[in-house]
Amino acid sequence: MTEFLFEYGLFFFKVLTIVLAVVAIVLTIVAASKGEGAQHGLKVETLNEKYREMADRLRVNVLSKSEWRDFVKARKKADKQAAKAAPNEEQKRIYVLNFKGDIRATAVDALREEVTAVVSVATPEDEIVVCLENAGGVVHDHGLGASQLERIKKHQIPLTVIVDKVAASGGYLMASVANKIVAAPFAIVGSIGVLAQLPNFNRFLEERGVDFEQITAGKYKRTLTMFGKNTDEDREKTRQDLEEVHSLFKNAVVEHRPSLDIENVATGEYWYGPRARELGLIDEVGSSDDYLMRQADEAQIFAVTYKGREGFMQKLQGAFGKMAESLGIGPQLP
Repeated sequence: MTEFLFEYGLFFFKVLTIVLAVVAIVLTIVAASKGEGAQHGLKVETLNEKYREMADRLRVNVLSKSEWRDFVKARKKADKQAAKAAPNEEQKRIYVLNFKGDIRATAVDALREEVTAVVSVATPEDEIVVCLENAGGVVHDHGLGASQLERIKKHQIPLTVIVDKVAASGGYLMASVANKIVAAPFAIVGSIGVLAQLPNFNRFLEERGVDFEQITAGKYKRTLTMFGKNTDEDREKTRQDLEEVHSLFKNAVVEHRPSLDIENVATGEYWYGPRARELGLIDEVGSSDDYLMRQADEAQIFAVTYKGREGFMQKLQGAFGKMAESLGIGPQLP
């Protein structure tokens, strides 16, 4: 009887696992299918109005009717006085871009469009704020991201990068371009280093009598390999390549932050906001919310977002990615 119950329980859990997997796939496909008619292109949102509306909703609920009337009256009076004091003076404009990176920095495609649009309109009296969340990844992809931010500086437009969570490795390469870097107290900053790693199955194949053939033209066309036998010469050449990339990384950071003691911070380590400020990796400790809300009284703030057309497979991948993120699955910093 006990054996029967055990077998039945095992069968039940197998069936339950399959059913849950099917339900998850169906829900993911449905989620990916939604938004087929979603708008693509450039979207611009005025954040001043958003902040004011949010505050007013709260005030309406916490103030008495008379207090609310007095507040509205006082604000109208203040707005009129401000308009009379500087009738022809244009407010500073702040354009906010959001960059959430992954290992291949796929958000660079949207960033290119956003930068192109903003530099066509912004002036040196304005400011561009990039809210960046990027833990690093492939060198050339993040290098392209940094070059997009350099376009802003070439137009003589002040650039501020704000890090609420992480700007590490390739993420810091991008952030270092800014005129000013702001990071939250527990934001991770730094990791100025280069990494290459891959498994090697050569012994596994040899033990099973499997030969691996690789033919190259050029001494260093291929160094470390997953299936062939790696030599000390292969490892040394790869190490030299990494040192070269690391040197380029350090030079790029120093170009934009010349006062930084690069040898002290280019160890591959990362630090949290306050310590990063002490080391000169950032200029100010704070969050994007506080920074933008401080500017809202004196500047017009516009959030600029570009959304490209997405095929079904892209939406499916995005839905799977969101599901994995909600479950806590995916790469994490050590």
